[in-house]
Amino acid sequence: MHGLVHPTQDLDGPSIIGKSLQFVSYRIQTHNIFGYGYTTFLTHFDCIYLCFLECPRGHLDDNRDLKKQLMEGLDYLKDEREKAEFDVEAMKVAWAGSCEAFQVSDRMAKLVANDPVFEKFRKPTLGRKEMFKNTLRKAAYAWKLINDLHLTEEEAKWLRHYIDEPNYTDLQWEMFVPALEGQGTEEQKQKWLPLAKTMQIIGTYAQTELGHGSNVQGLETTATFDRKTDEFVIHSPTLTSSKWWPGGMAKVSTHAIVYARLIIDGHSHGVHGFIVQLRSLEDHSPLPGITVGDIGMKFGHGTYNTMDNGVVRFDCVRIPRNQMLMRVSQVTKEGKYVQSDVPRQLLYGTMVSVRQTIVADASKALSRAVCIATRYSAVRRQFGSRNGGPETQVIDYKTQQNRLFPLLASAYAFRFVSEWLRSLNTDVKQRLEANDFSTLPEAHACTAGLKSLTTAATADGIEECRKLCGGHGYLISSGLPELFAFYVPACSYEGENVVMMLQVARFLVKTVSGLGYKQPVGTAAYLGRATPLLQNSCAVQTGEDWLNSSAIVEAFEARAARMIVSCGQRIAMFENPEEGFAELSIDLVEASLAHCQLIVVSKFIQKLKEEIPGKGVKQSLEVLCYVYALFLVHKHQGDFLATGYLTPKQASLANDQLRSLYAKVRPNAVALVDAFNHTDHYLSSVLGRYDGNVYPKLYEAAWKDPLNDSDIADGIHQYVQPILKQRLHLAKL
Repeated sequence: MHGLVHPTQDLDGPSIIGKSLQFVSYRIQTHNIFGYGYTTFLTHFDCIYLCFLECPRGHLDDNRDLKKQLMEGLDYLKDEREKAEFDVEAMKVAWAGSCEAFQVSDRMAKLVANDPVFEKFRKPTLGRKEMFKNTLRKAAYAWKLINDLHLTEEEAKWLRHYIDEPNYTDLQWEMFVPALEGQGTEEQKQKWLPLAKTMQIIGTYAQTELGHGSNVQGLETTATFDRKTDEFVIHSPTLTSSKWWPGGMAKVSTHAIVYARLIIDGHSHGVHGFIVQLRSLEDHSPLPGITVGDIGMKFGHGTYNTMDNGVVRFDCVRIPRNQMLMRVSQVTKEGKYVQSDVPRQLLYGTMVSVRQTIVADASKALSRAVCIATRYSAVRRQFGSRNGGPETQVIDYKTQQNRLFPLLASAYAFRFVSEWLRSLNTDVKQRLEANDFSTLPEAHACTAGLKSLTTAATADGIEECRKLCGGHGYLISSGLPELFAFYVPACSYEGENVVMMLQVARFLVKTVSGLGYKQPVGTAAYLGRATPLLQNSCAVQTGEDWLNSSAIVEAFEARAARMIVSCGQRIAMFENPEEGFAELSIDLVEASLAHCQLIVVSKFIQKLKEEIPGKGVKQSLEVLCYVYALFLVHKHQGDFLATGYLTPKQASLANDQLRSLYAKVRPNAVALVDAFNHTDHYLSSVLGRYDGNVYPKLYEAAWKDPLNDSDIADGIHQYVQPILKQRLHLAKL
């Protein structure tokens, strides 16, 4: 091998295996394997592995066992892990939320990772039909495991999560069953829930249409009551009324909860949900009057293309009257539309629950990307070699830290705010059951805003992590392109993000306008102190003053309050408030973002006031909390300066303090992502491998591509050779 210097006597296999691991540096002068024009230092075992790589592929079989013994089991990030200043196992519990939660998720993660049925590294090379069939097999196998192992609902949820392959069961358990529970009468629940929970029927949630998404009141599908037959006639009157996007609907779902405009005697009574059977339970064929299919390939290759997102049109499909979800409102046999004793606001409880799940999922997705980027940044070395020594680890460059560490802090921040949202969800449900709706508007606005903030930040963060991994981040084997393609739809489903922020803005403007007679509650309580927040100025004088949680919270409160009050005052100047709201919508979205960032920061700080066991755990989280907050101050310093709360000097001190905090994160970085407890199977990333053995595994992954099945690819003789031999006129084109 050209340019490789090594002691040849140490190449004897058994003697090497018997030796203790000695990380001796060797130099490669030519990089025709890895393709970099820089000197790279490798361990003793790397050198041996590269020797194997230099061998013709057909001659490696005899050495394969030795190669595995040499390369597997080594921890190339061992030095990084030994730098940790906190108890990693205790941090895993802090991340999970409790010992019990950690044990359940850890058990399910390992169950999936160790079962060959759930292998997913081949997925990017499969065609759509083969990929879809393989996903159906995994879903069936998972359901068998759930029953054979008698898994609890919580365990089953984590099992599906770690399988990490979108499929029809996502809609069954996350949308169809909750809708039945939340919107069905007791009689309807007794009939439909046993069927759904035993998978005797498979359901989806059909609300979005080709022409309408966020504007639910604009849905065109109709459900017209027919007194003569005591039935509803479900109909798609226009092309744009076609139901579009419901997961599982194209090929799998037997039933759907279809949202349609209720029509009685020609009068519309708004949008309601109806249980509609789509397919025969005997042969799975679509029922008469139903045209159903797949909407086509989505962004990315694998990712959401394992899901059969569907389009369906209804041609006067009849269903019994009792298949309208009637917990809140009903239609009698005589055709009378009546409201039940159950308050309509109860339906918002499901919405809060769904959005809490979305925020929790944001923290999980961002943590995957950050884990990959952090580990690879510790493995990767570029430039900085002195006197022939090792190059600098990429993670040691300040520019890398400035892009990476705030994302690491964001993952933890989103995790803890999702924990708080879970308790909010419980509180809202209890209040609704007691007919207490006082906190509902604030909870609705809070969850809408946090859904928007966390999904947007996570989608951007995953892409930033891809760029942090340089060119290799663009490889499918890095795990990042597929993760981005998988996650980015979250910015649109369950409420488009800008629309969500405008809903928050409506709540905030209404709150500010009512300050004279109504005290704000919950996350908006700070607006009750609007007067001092508008008048006070920041008291920070040194960089260390920014490590005071009270100073941080007040800065975010003052920024949000000033932006919201300013918008409210300017809207009041318009003769038509709606016209003012539309004109100022850009400013209102920014004010809503400031409000939501305040929530995340304050809940992170609130978490730190709890008892958090484990050596150094709370201290490490405190550093991350300040990194998150001060990064936002730096990123949005225009807001803080324009509102007059901060001076340029104070903003500069915040930035200086932020940079000094990066030095505290650095020794703990790898341990902090280890605390996410992600298995290599779940990460699906060569760059993010736990052992850091990146380059040999990248090389291996490349040779597994189907294009490398032969040295001469199909088409070379037909289309390339004629060009080379100047015989293109003879080629069959």
